[in-house]
Amino acid sequence: MSYHKHNNYIELDNVSFSYPRSRVIIKDITLQLVQNEFTALIGPNGGGKTTLGKLAIGILKPTSGKVFICGKDSTEMTLGEISRKIGYLFQNPQRQLFALTVAEDIAFSLEWNGGDRAERRIGIGTGTEIERKVNNMLELFQLEHLRDASPFSLSHGEKERVALAGIFINQLDYFVLDEPTTGLDIERKKILDNILNKFRTHGIGILAISHDEDLVAQHADRIIEIADGEIVYDHSERIRP
Repeated sequence: MSYHKHNNYIELDNVSFSYPRSRVIIKDITLQLVQNEFTALIGPNGGGKTTLGKLAIGILKPTSGKVFICGKDSTEMTLGEISRKIGYLFQNPQRQLFALTVAEDIAFSLEWNGGDRAERRIGIGTGTEIERKVNNMLELFQLEHLRDASPFSLSHGEKERVALAGIFINQLDYFVLDEPTTGLDIERKKILDNILNKFRTHGIGILAISHDEDLVAQHADRIIEIADGEIVYDHSERIRP
């Protein structure tokens, strides 16, 4: 593939997808997603947005075609390998919450991504440093008072913030966010806006699947619309003021 030539972080090459004995959900899509770009994926419910996002990060495997992440075939990568390159926010945040407390849930990905290897990769050397990073996320997302609470006892908006904190704590180069503003009030949306702006200044790529017109208008460098499993619009020029 042409990753090194075009700096494609994620590349879908003639990708189609369907569940067994089901209609085709994604129809022969070719798409390149680059780092240092905020791409908004929009379209009607049931059009294939979430499925495309899961294909892009290897949760789903194509029925036909190939997905490459940093030039490597995603079918040859474990989910652990992919998680060290791409952070993913599920549309339903409860799907990625499982620890006994909020703090443990936020810390888990640092520990799961390889123990000592993860500590060297993100520049920390002790559990205390992991705790410091968790505390920073708790403060950033206004979750300090819920530190020892069960993630499953929280409201939808609080679960969304815990899930966001759990992926943003990792210093990754690309994030795929499925409806990241769902359940967030105006104040928390502003917090998320600030984080996304900071990511852009550091060259981090984002694919945001969203119905939030304000989020798209404020951040998107590129808008892709998908309907009935096909890309019907792809505007690649920077649209932000």
